[in-house]
Amino acid sequence: MKSRLLASVAVCAAVVLGATGCAMISPQGTTIAYSPSDGINVADAPGAPLQVRNALVVANDAGTVGNLVAGIVNTTDASQTLSVQVGTGSTAITKTVQVPAHSVVSLGQSEQPLRLDGIDAKPGSILPVYFQSGTVEGALANLPVMGNGEAYLQTLVPTDTVTP
Repeated sequence: MKSRLLASVAVCAAVVLGATGCAMISPQGTTIAYSPSDGINVADAPGAPLQVRNALVVANDAGTVGNLVAGIVNTTDASQTLSVQVGTGSTAITKTVQVPAHSVVSLGQSEQPLRLDGIDAKPGSILPVYFQSGTVEGALANLPVMGNGEAYLQTLVPTDTVTP
């Protein structure tokens, strides 16, 4: 009788440990940082005064013109400049964005998106973009390129010609 009771307890313990043991050695999904939207959060360089959040490019069907859409966060006490560069060498596209102290500039919502002429990135691809602020080294991010497939992006698709 005692051996049956002991066997039952051993089997129950094995089932409990077997059913819960995986959680002890596997990473928790809720502790892994990710970008929960279409855009990506650009990795912050240590000491960088600006943070780039939910960045993406909305391009025309040909992939020759795109609008950079992002939220740029400044938590410092001074106005800061974000430098954005696409490509390298003489064909590089460089733009800047001023971000007032303790504020967020929302490109594509409260501010006009940054127009990037002469890119080669069709919707569905990625576009390497370099972001730099302050005196620290910048960060290279592979931004997703979206098209007009989603209703909420249709107003952000650039026209082939610049309108004043």
